[in-house]
Amino acid sequence: MKSVAVYCGASAGTNELYTQQAQEMGRVLAERNMTLVYGGGRVGLMGAVADSVLAHGGQVIGVIPDFLVAKEVEHRGVTELHIVKSMHERKLMMADLAEGFVAMPGGYGTLEELFEVLTWGQLGLHKKPIGVLNVAGFYDHLLRALDHMADESLLRRENRNQLLSNPSPNGLLDEMLAYQPVALEKWLTPRTT
Repeated sequence: MKSVAVYCGASAGTNELYTQQAQEMGRVLAERNMTLVYGGGRVGLMGAVADSVLAHGGQVIGVIPDFLVAKEVEHRGVTELHIVKSMHERKLMMADLAEGFVAMPGGYGTLEELFEVLTWGQLGLHKKPIGVLNVAGFYDHLLRALDHMADESLLRRENRNQLLSNPSPNGLLDEMLAYQPVALEKWLTPRTT
């Protein structure tokens, strides 16, 4: 895995651990020679992870839609900055550039990006590892909701298990490197649950 897309908040949130772990994720990515692919912003957790990768000698590719450039939130110090026309184009470019995906604490945008790559993986459009950096239990409720979906036979257990979780950047990246995708050929039906 040479590149990792990191989805996270354009806000830093209220828990200082979120920023600390964003900085730690940046350091770990740089030390492992993994390029950060992210949303191109200079603010919040997005800015913290990018700044940390750069401070530790790593490579950063930002992908940002032009309407956010107009609001002057782009990070001009990254290795490469791609300015695109739409959020859809941004997500597609990030997915193409990344060999793995990590969601850190964030809001609607983070969840939307996470669930899109999970859905693409479920449909067999990619076989890349996907994980959440579960800082201070941030994703505990979401992970329980996904378990409930699987318990209710609305999500295959194999598809539920495609989302990895770890509170440590090193631990999560190790899990992602060891990930083996499961190929499923049939749709979920009452007889296959």
